[in-house]
Amino acid sequence: MSHPDLPTNAALAGRVWLPDVGPAVVRVEGEKLIDITPVFPTLRDLCEMPHPAQALAAAAGKVIGKVTDVLANADAAKHKPAKPHALSPIDLQAVKAAGVTFAVSMLERVIEERTRGDASAAASIRIRINELVGGDLRKIKPGSTEAAELKAALIKAGAWSQYLEVGIGPDAEIFTKAPVLSSVGHNMDVGIHPKSSWNNPEPEIVLVVSSRGKIVGATLGNDVNLRDFEGRSALLLGKAKDNNASASLGPFVRFFDEGFSLNHVRKAELAMKVTGQDGFVMQGHSNMALISRDPEEIVAHAINANHQYPDGLVVYLGTMFAPVDDRGEKGKGFTHMQGDVVEISTPLLGTLRNRVVHTDQAAPWTFGLADLMRNLAQRQLI
Repeated sequence: MSHPDLPTNAALAGRVWLPDVGPAVVRVEGEKLIDITPVFPTLRDLCEMPHPAQALAAAAGKVIGKVTDVLANADAAKHKPAKPHALSPIDLQAVKAAGVTFAVSMLERVIEERTRGDASAAASIRIRINELVGGDLRKIKPGSTEAAELKAALIKAGAWSQYLEVGIGPDAEIFTKAPVLSSVGHNMDVGIHPKSSWNNPEPEIVLVVSSRGKIVGATLGNDVNLRDFEGRSALLLGKAKDNNASASLGPFVRFFDEGFSLNHVRKAELAMKVTGQDGFVMQGHSNMALISRDPEEIVAHAINANHQYPDGLVVYLGTMFAPVDDRGEKGKGFTHMQGDVVEISTPLLGTLRNRVVHTDQAAPWTFGLADLMRNLAQRQLI
């Protein structure tokens, strides 16, 4: 599937690699992609405008191809080097993520911690943790009096966890998901570390934020996760989260306008489908209405007077999806296999599709910040 079921009448922008030229910022205009790089050399520049959707609509440029063709050419198995191909839709923004933002996934993190990354022990510990916590954690506001009382009770029972601390405590977990320019886009391969035996996709909405802390739009993301690495130790979070091709975004950034706002994000429901070469199919969803912290609050934890981002940032908002169904051996739950195709979708943003490979087999990341600056300078765009 090369076409990402894009919403109509939406302010959509992204990035494309032009052979023998370099990266281009593009606007979606029906079935066509318009190169607006002469007006906005980087996607970051567009995000810094007072009204990005209006600026995008007004930007003149030339047609570089059809949306379907350019997206299809990002697939490594079908790639034609002489033709344009889609990239991740962001460039200079820092890539951040919020963890433990849904009650269901919070408990799964606690289970990972208790099992020390051993998938075979998860089922029995899941029952015990649910007995200890009790009630509906979705009703507890992080940082509230009720949350503090629950914390005290769990500490007394010897069941407190660092994941519960960030899930219902006053401070959100915000971490760096990937280096600037390292994320991959629609139809590109995503990477799972070859030493991981327990891992999963994480379907998420990703907010696009300007250097002033203003939320200007959103896209889809797959926060690829190694459950065994993080379960062994929370200090391995960087190893579990930041690997080659482990951060997927796309297909395009949708900017806020009169037809799309943060309130739409708050009510969004994401669908996800994993299709394996072994015939395995798994479907799941993540309902943003069940998030523990409001998206605006999450962004406020990421960028504020204590932490600035002069080129803006994107923030993965977390997921309620935590697969527990067995794939293969009973009691070991779900884990990826090479060749899995992951599709994350919502009518608001389209579909983000990626194929799973080992990180050492995904395309290496070779085009960095220095390359981008030199390229834009040679093209006399900066």
